[in-house]
Amino acid sequence: MHHRIDDRVHFPLRQVLMIATLIIIAFATWYVLDETLRSSGKDIAWYPAKTSCDLHRSGCDVQLGEHGKLRLALERNKIVPLEPLAIDVRLQDIEAERVLVEFEGRGMDMGLNRFVLEAIGDGHFRGLGQFGVCTREVMPWRIRVLIEGAKGRRLGSWFDIEIQRRSG
Repeated sequence: MHHRIDDRVHFPLRQVLMIATLIIIAFATWYVLDETLRSSGKDIAWYPAKTSCDLHRSGCDVQLGEHGKLRLALERNKIVPLEPLAIDVRLQDIEAERVLVEFEGRGMDMGLNRFVLEAIGDGHFRGLGQFGVCTREVMPWRIRVLIEGAKGRRLGSWFDIEIQRRSG
């Protein structure tokens, strides 16, 4: 069997480059999967509300297991698309470093509208948000409240609401 000198010299280099490439691909795959799982809410302990409530009329409360209680209120006389509205979150028996509120269309991709609330003190968080406009007369939305606590612990709940399109 006749071997070329070039093949014997380059063979170890090719092997090293192939192994390095496989390691880089494995790391990139792990990174993408890890980010995807984190952003999809897999590391959040979700607690649904036990009873329904009407955010158009009053605030809504939910018990977050043994961690404490959450109250969400949207402060506006009439909630309509593209109008800024005050978002008020109050936490009881929960220490939070950050609270985020997300508005997501149900049944129609309306994008993800995320609002970071400002800490007022003593478990009280406030901020402004707004619902997007839709071609439907009535658009169903899901409001998710995410609480980021100490040591990376994340809790959340959600509330469903329907928003009527502006007339005129």
